[in-house]
Amino acid sequence: MTAEAPQIVAGGGPVVEIRPRRGWGAPDLAEIWRARGLVYFLVLRELKVRYKQAAIGVGWAIIQPLLAVLIFSVIFGHFAKMPTGGVPYPVFAFCAVLPWTYFAEALRRSSMGLVSDSELIRKVYFPRLIVPLAMVAAPLVDFAAGLVVLLVLFAFNHMAPTPYIILLPGFLLVAMALALSVGLWLGPISVRYRDVMHALPFLIQIWLYASPVAYPASIVPERWRLLYSLNPMVGVIEGFRWALLGTGQPDLRAMAISGVFVVLSLGLGVLYFRKMERSFADVI
Repeated sequence: MTAEAPQIVAGGGPVVEIRPRRGWGAPDLAEIWRARGLVYFLVLRELKVRYKQAAIGVGWAIIQPLLAVLIFSVIFGHFAKMPTGGVPYPVFAFCAVLPWTYFAEALRRSSMGLVSDSELIRKVYFPRLIVPLAMVAAPLVDFAAGLVVLLVLFAFNHMAPTPYIILLPGFLLVAMALALSVGLWLGPISVRYRDVMHALPFLIQIWLYASPVAYPASIVPERWRLLYSLNPMVGVIEGFRWALLGTGQPDLRAMAISGVFVVLSLGLGVLYFRKMERSFADVI
């Protein structure tokens, strides 16, 4: 969308004409920047809706990853006895559950944000890209709460994160960009086809077990390692474990693949979203 300069009409106030853009051009970054305050209010609304009238409130941001770690610890740590390089399995699993939980929630919200905000989109004009941006930013609050729990878990096991923890924001940024890039593709599709809301939980579940969350990437046979690394979350999760635990050497190939995939999918996703956004208010 583009807004023409205000014009004064006889007998009335200024009139702003909003016209849909055509083609595959880049988004208007200046317009998005001017509307940046809307991101804050959408994030605040998401948090209020998520935790309003919840007895535990923000505690759910802690309980959910803890329960996942507990289940993984029993099945993969106790029974399957997955190798962890000498690290207690709950700590090993939590280092991966933390970024995965953020990614899965950000992906879910960014993919369904346009549909959930259908009334707002039909009635008010604003850069539509603001919606997936806000949906990706909202789960950062849950991530911060989970990170505090992880640090407590480190202290309980008399461990300390490695100095490479300073690189953690970089890996988190990749996870954010990946969730946004996939959401930019699935969001416009969900506007036309509600099948996305039914298929998305299965996609996330399959993606979970295709990522080294409950197990180390080292158990994947070498001949399949390159194919396995095509999953961009492999580099993110292994990067988190390396930055926090310092176990082994970082898989530079997996990290490079994650970076390239994210850049390509995000760039193409923005162009696709930009092309489809002119029909959102009519179809949604």
